[in-house]
Amino acid sequence: MPDRLLLRLESDGDSTWLRQAADGRVLQGSSRGLPPASALTGAAEILVLAPTEEVLITEARVAARSRAQLVQALPYAIEDQLLTPVEDLHFAATTASGDTVGVAVVAKSRLRAWLDALAEAGIRPDALLPESIALPSKADHATVLIESDRAVVRFAPWSAFACAPGDLAAWLQRANGDAPPRPLDIYDFRTSKAVPLPAPVASIEERQRDALAFLARNLGKPPLNFLEGAFAPQHRAARGARFWRVAAVLAAAVLVLAIANLGFEVLQLSRASARMDAIAEDAVRKAFPDIDGAELARYPPAELARNRIERLRGGSQGTGFLRVVAEIAPVLGSTTRIQTRGMEFRNGALELGLRAPDVATLDTVRERLAALPGLKVAVTAANPGDNGIDGRIRIGSESAGGER
Repeated sequence: MPDRLLLRLESDGDSTWLRQAADGRVLQGSSRGLPPASALTGAAEILVLAPTEEVLITEARVAARSRAQLVQALPYAIEDQLLTPVEDLHFAATTASGDTVGVAVVAKSRLRAWLDALAEAGIRPDALLPESIALPSKADHATVLIESDRAVVRFAPWSAFACAPGDLAAWLQRANGDAPPRPLDIYDFRTSKAVPLPAPVASIEERQRDALAFLARNLGKPPLNFLEGAFAPQHRAARGARFWRVAAVLAAAVLVLAIANLGFEVLQLSRASARMDAIAEDAVRKAFPDIDGAELARYPPAELARNRIERLRGGSQGTGFLRVVAEIAPVLGSTTRIQTRGMEFRNGALELGLRAPDVATLDTVRERLAALPGLKVAVTAANPGDNGIDGRIRIGSESAGGER
């Protein structure tokens, strides 16, 4: 049994409540009125007991294959016991044991009024059931709870009534009918003397103090619950459903944001791709100055560069270009102090555009390139710039002639 809060509704509109530990201990005596929010917060389960005067409990024999069929058949199985049209009543039933089920009936308007009043106080119960079910039940005995202004009798497991203490004898006699009187187990919560009863008293406990604590100790797992069917969304579990709906809305919002973010990323990538294409086009123009705008309009820069390289591979000049590039690449890649700004290959000579921090560094690169076998290297330009020296180095083969 979970830690729970028990709330007892009274026929005059008042109520009492208490907290009960998971082991069944009453944590504190009952308090009048409705529980505060602090008491509701820590309760794993909230049970509400409805006044016996407002509820009919009985039993019925119903042959049903499913819970849905049972609920549909119940009103007509006990229709002869009802004074109100079945359309105005709400039915709850125990789990079927054979063909017999325990049944509780309440007016829909009364149940709705209870739930509305509880909701205004921030209370959404997990179960709502007749208080008489919380009275002990012993075979062939009737259990009587007597308070100052009313008596509640559980005459049989699925038979109960409430009346004024002074009318108790008449109601018991009517309930017994022609059968022998049932022995009574009496729990008297009054300070006055007990009224005479028309039946043998099997046991009596007088001057009891807390009727709700007594009911709490005798109520285990609720055998039935009015908060089913049309009234199920109104109990506390409905908060979970609302939380799921909120979660679904938030998930949808996250999905929309994710799609929007993806669209933004696609836009950014598209713009980045356009910038890369522009850079590539500029690089191709610098590497192959003879390429005109018409060629760039027809082919992507990468394809143009690939075609030009393939063409270079096909001739004697191409063989020299690739050989020169392969030889000078280790020298250019071995230092981070220079930047390659461009290259042109014409008439068997490679023109390198370099950015160096100073003339000495540019000359060092020239000396290292000149040290490579078969190459002739000369600095053809060294112009001071904002961030260093913009230089040009011409590299040719020894067979082609040129300056050292």
